[in-house]
Amino acid sequence: MGPFLPVFSLVHPDYIKQVLTASADTAPKDKFFYGFLKPWLGDGLLLSSGTKWARHRRMLTPAFHFDILKPYVKIFNQSTDIMHAKWQKLISAGPVSLDMFKDISLMTLDSLQKCVFSSNSNCQEKSSDYIAAILELSALVVQRHNKLYLHPDCLYYLSPQGYRFRRACKIVHRFTENVIQERRTAINHLGQNVWLSLKKGKTIDFIDVLLSAKDEEGQHLSDEDIAAEADTFMFEGHDTTASGLSWILYNLAQHPTYQDQCRAEIRDLLQGRETESIEWKDLSLMPFTTMCIKESLRLHPPVTAISRRCTEDVNLPDGRVIPKGNVCLISIFGTHHNPAVWPDPEVYNPHRFDSTHHPLAFVPFSAGPRNCIGQNFAMAEMKVALALTLLRFVVRLDE
Repeated sequence: MGPFLPVFSLVHPDYIKQVLTASADTAPKDKFFYGFLKPWLGDGLLLSSGTKWARHRRMLTPAFHFDILKPYVKIFNQSTDIMHAKWQKLISAGPVSLDMFKDISLMTLDSLQKCVFSSNSNCQEKSSDYIAAILELSALVVQRHNKLYLHPDCLYYLSPQGYRFRRACKIVHRFTENVIQERRTAINHLGQNVWLSLKKGKTIDFIDVLLSAKDEEGQHLSDEDIAAEADTFMFEGHDTTASGLSWILYNLAQHPTYQDQCRAEIRDLLQGRETESIEWKDLSLMPFTTMCIKESLRLHPPVTAISRRCTEDVNLPDGRVIPKGNVCLISIFGTHHNPAVWPDPEVYNPHRFDSTHHPLAFVPFSAGPRNCIGQNFAMAEMKVALALTLLRFVVRLDE
C-alpha cells in the first residue's frame, strides 16, 4: 500500500534532521523508491535494513579507513591520465566540443574496477561487457522509474527492457562471483595470514577487505553478501561521482575567474615536482578548489532526494507530527536551493563555504547513521580528477 500513502517532502535542515538523524530502524529506506535495484544489488548497504544493515555497516567501515584509501589516489591519477590522453588526441588539431559525462563515467568505472576488484578491463580504451552491463542497468532503472506501466514486475519482465535488465544482471553477477571465488580459492590455498602478508606494500582492494572482515562473534560475510556489497559500490560509486565531477567542470566553465583561481592553486601546490600527479597529502591543501567542489555539489547534488518510511511518529520542530507508516522524501535539492537556508541559492558562489552553516544545510552524501559510507572515497577521486584536468586543460561551455 506504500505508493498510496501521502509523501511528505522536507526541504529545511531543522526538519530533515528529525528523519536523517533518527535510528536506521526508526526511519528505514522506503522499498517503493529503491525496490527496482534489488535484483541487481541484492542486500548491500544501500538496500538492506535492520540488524543485517547494522552488521554490514560495522564490518564495511574499515574498508573506507584513510589507510585503505591512500593507495587508491595513485589509481585515480592513472585513470584520469588515460582519460586525458584521449582528450589530448582530440584537441591535437585545435579546440573541440565534447560531452564530458560519458568519458568521466568510464573513468570512474575504470577506477572502481581497480579499487574494488584489482581488475583492469581497459574500459576507457576498449569495450568491456561488464562495464557496458553496469551502464545499461543504471539507465534501465531510471527508465523504469519514469514509466508507471513498467513498475509491476509481472509486466516489466515481459517487456524488452525487463529482458535486457535480466541479461545485464547476469553479466554483472557472473563477473563479481568469479572474482570472489578465485580470491576465496587463493586464500584457502595459502591461508589468510600468508595471503595478507603477500599484500603488504600493495593496494588492498575492496574484495580483500570484505573477505577478511569479521563481526563481533568472529563470523565472516558470505560470498553472497560480499557480491552484494561489491555490486552496490560499483553502482553507487561511478554514476554519482561522474555526475558530480561533470557539474563541477560545467560550473567552472561558466565562471572562468573561479576556474583560473583553482588552476593557480593547483599549480602552486605542484610547483617544483618532476611529475604531474596528486598525492594523498595534497587533498587537504587545495582549500579554494574544495570550496568550488562543495558549491557545485550544493547547486547540483548528484543524488537529488532520498526517502525514508517512518516506523514511528516523527515530531517536527513546529509541533506538527508525521504519522508512522508514511514516507518522508528528504529533498537534498530542495534543501540546497532553499532561500531560507542559502541566500541567492541559484548563484554559484564558492565563498559560501568560507563560513559556517547549519550542519544539515549541505547534505550531498546524506547524513546520520545511513550517510554515504564512500564519501571520502568520492571526494578524493573528484579532487584528483579535477586538479589534473584544470592543470592540463581550459574548459569552456559549448556555445
